[in-house]
Order: sequence, then C-alpha cells, then structure tokens
Amino acid sequence: MTTLSQPAAGSAPATKGGGRVAVQRFGTFLSGMIMPNIAAFIAWGLITAVFIQTGWLAQFGILVPAIGGFPSADGTLNIGLVSPMITYLLPLLIANTGGRMIYSTRGGVIAVIATMGVIVGSSVPMFIGAMIMGPLAAWLMKQVDKLWAGKIRPGFEMLVDNFSGGILGALLAVGAFYLIAPVITGLSNALETAVNWLVSAGLLPLASILVEPGKVLFLNNAINHGVFTPLGVQQVQESGKSILFLIEANPGPGLGILTAFALFGVGLSKSSAPGAIIIQFLGGIHEIYFPYVLMKPLVIIGAILGGMTGVFVNVIFHTGLRAPASPGSIFAILIETAPDSYVGVILSVIAAAAVSFIVTGIILRASRKRDLASENAGDLSAAIAQTEANKGKASSVLGRLQADGLADEKDALLNVGTYAGADTVEEIQRSQEAQGRAAVHNIVFACDAGMGSSAMGASVLRNKIKKAGIADVTVVNKAISNLTDDIDLVITHQDLTARAREKTPSAEHFSVDNFMSSPKYDEIVALLQRQSETEKA
Repeated sequence: MTTLSQPAAGSAPATKGGGRVAVQRFGTFLSGMIMPNIAAFIAWGLITAVFIQTGWLAQFGILVPAIGGFPSADGTLNIGLVSPMITYLLPLLIANTGGRMIYSTRGGVIAVIATMGVIVGSSVPMFIGAMIMGPLAAWLMKQVDKLWAGKIRPGFEMLVDNFSGGILGALLAVGAFYLIAPVITGLSNALETAVNWLVSAGLLPLASILVEPGKVLFLNNAINHGVFTPLGVQQVQESGKSILFLIEANPGPGLGILTAFALFGVGLSKSSAPGAIIIQFLGGIHEIYFPYVLMKPLVIIGAILGGMTGVFVNVIFHTGLRAPASPGSIFAILIETAPDSYVGVILSVIAAAAVSFIVTGIILRASRKRDLASENAGDLSAAIAQTEANKGKASSVLGRLQADGLADEKDALLNVGTYAGADTVEEIQRSQEAQGRAAVHNIVFACDAGMGSSAMGASVLRNKIKKAGIADVTVVNKAISNLTDDIDLVITHQDLTARAREKTPSAEHFSVDNFMSSPKYDEIVALLQRQSETEKA
C-alpha cells in the first residue's frame, strides 16, 4: 500500500532569531485572536458608518429608529446596536477565540465568562482586557483540569467538569471585575493619551519609522493588533473614526515600491512586479513586496518616507476609518472610510505611493548598471527565502513569485517534503512502501491562524486532486491550535511541523517549504493516484 511518508524526525530547522522571534510569536498569537473575527469588526464598522448621527444616512437627513433596547436620544441605532456590539460582542468574540487557541471549546467558554468581568468593570471597550483574560482563563482551566485528570469516578465526569468550570469562571469574573478591569482601563487611557499627544503634536508620522521596517520583518502584528486596533475602535466610539487604522494598512508605500521595480528593476524582479501590484494593491496582501525590499535593503527608506507621507496627509485632513481594513486592500480601505474622509484617505494613498516610488526609483536607477552586470541581479529567490524566514512560515503569495525560479525536477521533488536520502519519485515511493503506513484519506493544511497561506495551499491541492479524479481524499485547512489526533496527513511549513506533531502525534506529518509551489502538489497527487490504484487492485 502506497502512502505518503513521514518526514525524518528533527528535520525542521531550529527556529532562530532570539528576541525578534519572541516578538513575532507574540504578534502571531495576538493576530490569531483578532484575524478570525475581522468580519465582525467590519460588520460593526459598516453599521457604524451607516446609522450613527454622522453616518451615511444622516448625511441625507435620514434617521433610522432603534428597535428596542438602549434607544439613543435621537432615536437612531447609534446606541441601540453600535454600543452593545463594541462593548460586548467584539471583546467576547476575541476572548472566545483566544480561549479556544489555548484549550479548545472548554477554554473558549471559561474565557468568555472571565472576560465579562473586565467588560462590566471598565468604562472603555475591553479589547486589551479580552486578549489578556481570554487566554489566561483558558490556561488556568487547563491547569485545574489536570489536577484530577484520570482520578474521577465513572459517571461523575460531567458533574465535576461543569462545576469546576462554573466555580473557576465565577472566581475569575469577580476577580477580573475588581482587579484586572481597573488596571486595563488605566493602561488603555494611558495609551490613548499617548496617541492623542502624538496626533496633536504632529508626531504620528514618526510611527512609520518603526511600522514599515516592522512589516518587512513581520514584527508589526504585536503593535497593529495589540495597540492600534483596540485604541482605534475606542476612538471610533468617541469620534466616529480613527486614523490608527491607516498607519499600517495604507497600500501606498508598497504600491510605489512595486511600480518602481516594474519600471526600473531588472530580471525576475522587474517581470514579476506588475503581477505583485495587483495582489498587493487590490488584494491587500502587503507581504508580496517584502522580498523586493530585502533584495535592495535601501528601498526600506522609500517605504518609511512613503508611510510617513501617508500618515502626515491623514493628520492634515483629519481622516480616519470606521473599522480595521483587513486585508489592507484599497477596496477594504474605501469601504471603511468615514464619509468626511474620502478626499484625505485617497490623497494619503496617492501621496504615499508617489513618495515611495520616487525614492525607490532613485535607488534603483543609481544601481541599475551594476545590477545589469550582475548575474544574480533581479533574482528574488534568496529574498523570498529570507522573507519566509522572517515570517516563520511559508507564504502562499510569495510562492507564485518563487515558482518560476525552480531550477529542475530534482529541486521540485526535494521541496515536496523531507525525505531522508530521496532524490527521485521512485526513491520516495520505495521509502513510502517501506514505511507500511495506513492510506491517506484526509489531509489538513495547518498554519498559525488556519487562514491565508494554508487556505490557499489547501485550495490548490484540492483542485489538483479533483482534476486527477481522486474522490476519496479530503483537503481542508486549520489552525495548528485546532488540530485533533484523527487526521491522516498534516501539511505544514517545515518550521511549524514540530508544533503540529505535538497536536497530532498519530498523523503523518509532511513538511513543505512553500504552500503554493505547483510541482509539490503534482508529486503529491501522483503519489495519491498510486495509492488509489493500489487500493483498487
């Protein structure tokens, strides 16, 4: 029986980077709580943009009556729907997601109970409180359950589980109300005061000095989702919009950089830039331009100056968004733009793109002769590899850039997974047969958030399997934290395989270097076809 073989133990390289990796992991954890709930933020932003006193309908003199519950003074939905969503719905969604990341469904329940304490005990939206209490409560519940794991008499399991969860939840909610809520409230107010001071002093553009390099190194999530999003939502509640949502999401700097490479670049960097512009500017996937910056480090100057220009324009015009724009697509930004901010927002994108284009163009023109004389000029392979190393996992969109750089069939096969000493399909198949493992009928692509790169990789492989006529193999994508030990095969980036193996020790684990490299999936499909033929025989 032919199956996919498990990578050699210890094949995944050790993670390096020290403090950068620690911050990166922290940012990934924060984004893992926020990103799955972005749809709720967008829904709240749209409701806010349409129905509040300064919203779209009010611009035309239309007031929509609130239907029960918390009616506002003017009878609109301003308080009737907007306020409960920001006060309860959004923080509780974040808490539930954070709790599930730590301890599955039970962790999500205890996280919501505990977070109610900080919500009720605070006068500001408790996004930061939810991101703290949610995971903390789930972790405590996990430790409590360990105390009597395997010691409960049969028939009393549900009684003990329910009462232990209820008692701990009650204690955490009360404790959060009296102890945690005041601290988080003070922290939120201090951060808001600091941001307001930067805005009033005209110093907010300086944030780009940290944000733009942080984006390239994938260190921005801790700031963006840990500070900008919670404070931005709080500002929306107070003034109807927030400039903080535009600091990181502005696609202008990336647009300018890619346009400069499309006009003045050489080799693959020049030919791939036009396609990257579509993905970055329209699709909102900013990481597509990071390899171009890493290939020419001086280009980061263009990104910083472009970002500062965009923020400066938004400060001058007092613009802002109603909700986070995620991904950072021009469409998402325009949809969430406050009614009185369209001119400023559009100008900020144009100005940021123009400045980054000019600076990047000067840098590329200055080194053009030297680049043309270099054999490796315009080769994105090393820069893409460095970008994925910074991210800590493979990137689906960067795979499209890298696919053209695959040298030969052997390199493609080596990228399929980690097979000790296997250089050809025949050797891989012999290795599989020697393993004698069970057939593979369900495949899971796993990454940190269970979205983005793993979703696109799963889609690509699913389509190839369908076209090959293989009907008994399912392919889905999940977050590593949601993996269960009933999966036949788990596909992860090589840096994440060890974490996935802890969640699914019984599964076969398949390490890849890039989720979007088509030669990998062609080989996987070929192996699955052989498995199918063997089973039929």
